[in-house]
Amino acid sequence: MREVLFQDTVGPRREIFIISVGKFKRNKAFSETLDQRCSYSLFFATRMAEGSLSEQLCNASACGKLSDVSNLLEKGAQPNGLNCFRRTALQVVMLGHSELIAVLLEAGADPNLPDPACGLTVTHDAAREGFIDSVRTLVKHGADVNLLDNHGNLPLHLAAKEGHLEVVQLLITRTADPQRANGKGYTSEQLASTHRKMDTATFIKEYLTTN
Repeated sequence: MREVLFQDTVGPRREIFIISVGKFKRNKAFSETLDQRCSYSLFFATRMAEGSLSEQLCNASACGKLSDVSNLLEKGAQPNGLNCFRRTALQVVMLGHSELIAVLLEAGADPNLPDPACGLTVTHDAAREGFIDSVRTLVKHGADVNLLDNHGNLPLHLAAKEGHLEVVQLLITRTADPQRANGKGYTSEQLASTHRKMDTATFIKEYLTTN
């Protein structure tokens, strides 16, 4: 009896099936199974294509390639799609590129998704690094400045610790409780003072005294 090979190269595993031609013609159940496997393979092919776009979008975002990001979004890349490290394009974005951040946000990227490892949002990251334009863009598009990372830090805490005065000035007026202590018991003023960011510490103290 003649045999043919059927190879599934699209699913999660490569599999080769030896099919008896005579039995294949008579076996309706096998035919239905084959149809199901074809549908299954098509599903995974679609998922692989989507994953590829998400990976490309994250890579372009991390490298600050604005035109590539725009083109990928036009091609259907999902703004909240995950890369192989389970992070979105906004979570890996070049933090100083506020225009690129705006493009992602306007496409529907969620600024409040926490990093799966440490709970940081992109606002935490931008505040810590002192990118005032990026923080301003995030706030404008609905970023929640009152979210905590896994160590109980607000974006305000991280900006104060690094002495980023402009960022602190922006965040402190939008933070529900600017006197809140982080997970180690430090307030933003204490963090600034402990790390010798005296201009920032003085500003926070004066702000809290008068507000």
